[in-house]
Amino acid sequence: MAGSAAPAPGALLCALLWAAAAAGGGPGGSPAPAAFGRVYRGAVNISAERVYAFAYRSEPGQVDAVRVYVNSSSENLRYPVLFVVRQQKGVLSWQVPLIFRGLYQRTYNYQEVSRTLCPSEPTPETRPSDQIIFVDVASMAPFNIAYELLVTRLENFQLETNRAFNFTASPSQPQYFLYKFPQDVDSVIINVVSDAAYPCSVVSVQDIVCPVYDLDHNVEFNGVYQSMTKQAAITVQRKDFPGEQFFVVFVIKPEDYACGGSVPSSIHGNANRTWNLQRTKSLQVTIVPSIKKSVYVQAMFFSFLGFLSFYLGSVVVAFVHYIRVQRKASAGRLSPEHGSGIMTSSHPISASTPEGSSYGAIDESSSSGGRQMSSPEHRPPAGSDTDSSVEEESDFDTMPEIESDKNIIRTKVFLYLSDLSRKDRRIVSKKYKIYFWNIITIAVFYALPVIQLVITYQTVVNVTGNQDICYYNFLCAHPLGVLSAFNNILSNVGHMMLGFLFLLIVLRRDILHRRAMEMKDIYTLDYGIPKHFGLFYAMGIALMMEGVLSACYHVCPNYSNFQFDTSFMYMIAGLCMLKLYQTRHPDINASAYSAYASFAVVICLAVLGVVFGKNDMWFWVVFSIIHVLASLALSTQIYYVGRFKMDGPDSDLGIFRRAVMVLYTDCIQQCSRPMYMDRMVLLIVGNLVNWSFAIFGLVYRPRDFASYILGIFICNLLLYLAFYIIMKLRSSEKLLPIPMFCIVATAVVWAAALYFFFQTLSSWEETPAESREKNRPCILLGFFDDHDVWHFLSAAALFFSFLVLLTLDDDLDTVRRDKIPVF
Repeated sequence: MAGSAAPAPGALLCALLWAAAAAGGGPGGSPAPAAFGRVYRGAVNISAERVYAFAYRSEPGQVDAVRVYVNSSSENLRYPVLFVVRQQKGVLSWQVPLIFRGLYQRTYNYQEVSRTLCPSEPTPETRPSDQIIFVDVASMAPFNIAYELLVTRLENFQLETNRAFNFTASPSQPQYFLYKFPQDVDSVIINVVSDAAYPCSVVSVQDIVCPVYDLDHNVEFNGVYQSMTKQAAITVQRKDFPGEQFFVVFVIKPEDYACGGSVPSSIHGNANRTWNLQRTKSLQVTIVPSIKKSVYVQAMFFSFLGFLSFYLGSVVVAFVHYIRVQRKASAGRLSPEHGSGIMTSSHPISASTPEGSSYGAIDESSSSGGRQMSSPEHRPPAGSDTDSSVEEESDFDTMPEIESDKNIIRTKVFLYLSDLSRKDRRIVSKKYKIYFWNIITIAVFYALPVIQLVITYQTVVNVTGNQDICYYNFLCAHPLGVLSAFNNILSNVGHMMLGFLFLLIVLRRDILHRRAMEMKDIYTLDYGIPKHFGLFYAMGIALMMEGVLSACYHVCPNYSNFQFDTSFMYMIAGLCMLKLYQTRHPDINASAYSAYASFAVVICLAVLGVVFGKNDMWFWVVFSIIHVLASLALSTQIYYVGRFKMDGPDSDLGIFRRAVMVLYTDCIQQCSRPMYMDRMVLLIVGNLVNWSFAIFGLVYRPRDFASYILGIFICNLLLYLAFYIIMKLRSSEKLLPIPMFCIVATAVVWAAALYFFFQTLSSWEETPAESREKNRPCILLGFFDDHDVWHFLSAAALFFSFLVLLTLDDDLDTVRRDKIPVF
């Protein structure tokens, strides 16, 4: 046997000699005293094995770690060399060649192996203690197999706070180190970086328990772990480790598919061959203290007080408005007659129409005739908005059939609000109240299973320790209780608080409107935009539920539950478009049942997109066809002001055929100017935008299908809002200071919010390891990241957007409805 014995402590030397004598001496079974740091070369076979004994002295309170390096030039898998390391409280064994199994049972063998032995626990004794390690080398081969052995004591086994440590590792040479919590630190973040993305690696945090799981096939058995390419971060709390210390384990995987890489091309088709791959990776680990409890309190105060300032601002605005109303009332200027001449100037859209095209224009006599049904003599008292049942309504039109002139009115070139607000106010008001009650029911039935599911997700993460399940920004994920990223949940409080504030603002307007109806019946009924608040209440509930469901999604963000974060965004965008349309089309807007049924179809498509939208071309073809046909059908309904029905006994089953015939007659055969030019321009632009989305989806097939649908909704909403504001200004209507401020605030806040939204911090479209490459540190109070700022700003932006819709037409409150154009 190569090598010579090293000096050993007296007591250990006697023990070794006694063991050698008991074993009968000789290389076949006697332990030979050996020295640390010296290479021993030898050969073993079925009748010759080697035993080495390493002795060392451990100082009081010191943790000593020993690393064993072995090598064998043999690639004979039938007769491997077996290494067994015996310690005082454990045994560690492996073979050389060391075999790893990969995807589809591919095998990889390594002739060089090094392992760190589980360190001895510090003894409470005040004097040094002696330790012995036996290394047995054996083989069942009938011939000699050469090997090399090197045993060393690790000098840098314990990691220090705020100090970077560099090292290398490979699949057969894993590494792990010890970290002890300082006295004043309750939580730390383990930052691991590498210049190379591959080979794929795993970072694990394990308790001080032997054995340490440091191989690819068992690293997931204990503790918390993450896969890694270039970056990983794990937050560790003192309370999770009673001993106030833990191991940080680094394992290199034999293949890269788990991190998004591909299997080496040389292995394709060779499932059972072995390969001695060189997969060494350089890593740097730094352990830094995490935030203190005071930062949690500071962040909570910031979140709640920041949004409570919106409440304070609303109270100030309401108080100023109250003072102004009182002053006007004392001056006798509150009567609508004094302001009814604001819009009595020239024709509201005459600037956009040539002479001679005024067919169907409404004069004072016709307008007054059209208002006979709405006069106070034929209406119930203003305050009689009871809960009595109303007649059944269709999806798009509830105008009583006895009004035989409805189609004549709607075919006029110039429509006024009085033409489309002819129904009984009680019926229309009850129709829009259904939006509010239905969305509450939907919210309850949707949110409860979501909450149950994300709690299960979080429980699985906590129990298994698999941090690849959830796509957090691990460099800024602050745990609280069982939650892994409390900051991402806390930042959604703005949606809930501002949604509730919007409900209070709408409630105040509703109460003031009811009082005005009781005081001045005729003016309230025949002036300004009809006040129906059901959709506004539904929008406030939707904003609050967006905060709840976004918080649920961020409990464990991943590919499967991203739809939770977007479902109520679809509803918010849809409700805003419906409200914008209802403003000047109160009699022909969609019913709550058809609207929510449409949202349900969209959410179903979103679910199908999550399942089939990755690579299935057939799904994108079907979805694009549905998208285009829905755009055409909705365009036809809007262009003809709801005169085409797609259900019921009078349904126009040939709606698409009729639309094609009208297009051919007006645009090709006669090439005449469209009757409703403004609406035609809007619908052409809208269809071009939607067809572009459909083509984009067919060509690129984005994996984030939920965001793709949300983009369609938002673009259509912005397009319609821009059209509405442009037409309002073209009609010589005003923008009062409050809606003007809300429009500017909406634009500014949305611009800032989108900037932070596109600062991608994670992506479940990639593997967890690749997603962590995008992780960034906190940017606000040391607690919130870019996405949290997006939550704050988007909540404020949605709130201002709602206020725009609520106050946009306040300038028309003193204008007669037969002077308010429809567009």
